[in-house]
Amino acid sequence: MNYSTDNTRIVDRRKVPAPYELVNKYPINDQISKLVYGTRNEISQILHNKDDRIFVVVGPCSIHDPESAIEYATKLANASKEFDENLLVIMRVYFEKPRTTVGWKGLINDPDINETFNISKGVEIARKLLIDIAEIGLPAGTEFLDPISPQYVTDIISWGAIGARTAESQIHRELASGLSCPIGIKNGTDGSLKAAIDGIQAANHSHVFLGATKEADIAMLKTAGNNDAHIILRGGKVPNYDEESVENTLTALKEAEVNESIMIDASHGNSQKQFKQQIPVIDSICDQVNKGNHNIKGIMIESHLNEGNQKISEKLKYGQSITDACMGWEDTLSCLQKLNDAVNIKRGK
Repeated sequence: MNYSTDNTRIVDRRKVPAPYELVNKYPINDQISKLVYGTRNEISQILHNKDDRIFVVVGPCSIHDPESAIEYATKLANASKEFDENLLVIMRVYFEKPRTTVGWKGLINDPDINETFNISKGVEIARKLLIDIAEIGLPAGTEFLDPISPQYVTDIISWGAIGARTAESQIHRELASGLSCPIGIKNGTDGSLKAAIDGIQAANHSHVFLGATKEADIAMLKTAGNNDAHIILRGGKVPNYDEESVENTLTALKEAEVNESIMIDASHGNSQKQFKQQIPVIDSICDQVNKGNHNIKGIMIESHLNEGNQKISEKLKYGQSITDACMGWEDTLSCLQKLNDAVNIKRGK
């Protein structure tokens, strides 16, 4: 009698192009390389107190429609020119969505939003879109969720995040230690700082682990460690963007002897999932910066062309999120202006 013991719960398998195939199909030019290299360096300078600007990662909760993403990127690129003395603006370009249980996992996993899971199409759309955004002159930031997919896109990513649900994951901490870009690590969904701070400490160090190369080989990878890892306050059961929470975070970072830069996510637990509440969060941050807080280095805002969100359907409204609700374009501009003014006040202008 034969006993099957291998892959007994795998019901489908489809070959996906190796990362190098898409990198060769959609190569980046010197202009894009300069943009990504320069933006990474600028973020690092901000994180290490050599640049007193604030970096702002702003954009849709998730990307599901490249056309509206390009329109948003064009608007943001034009607007960012007005603020570039005080703000380093990076577009939030999230292709992967962590789910508490189940749901649409993002453009890479299911680009047609119909459970056909054409991942080959998804990684190709993602890479091409990032190039199109970079050609507009706008740097991109994303969350790294799947440990293999970064090989398809990391050469075009200026800043990355490890989310609240994966901050405790050894795989993601190892991944963060080897990423070529600065990386923010979120506090836990319950609001705890420990997972994020432990994650920063781990990401700072070298690691050796099994991983996939651009050639789709399995290899032993040894990382150098990432000294541009930093915390993201995203709230939890209660918000943690207020002055007291920021001070408590700074104390914890000092005790752990890690980078004391703080990034605040205006959405998620800090807005209690009410997209309009991102505005008072930004107001509070501006007030803290006005008072001279030099540790708030980064801000994250969930924003789209049109405010709110919508359920997945056959007829989607253009420029509106299908995941978390986002603030609209006019509110986005207003928040960027407030942050710009706050940096001016901090500088005594």
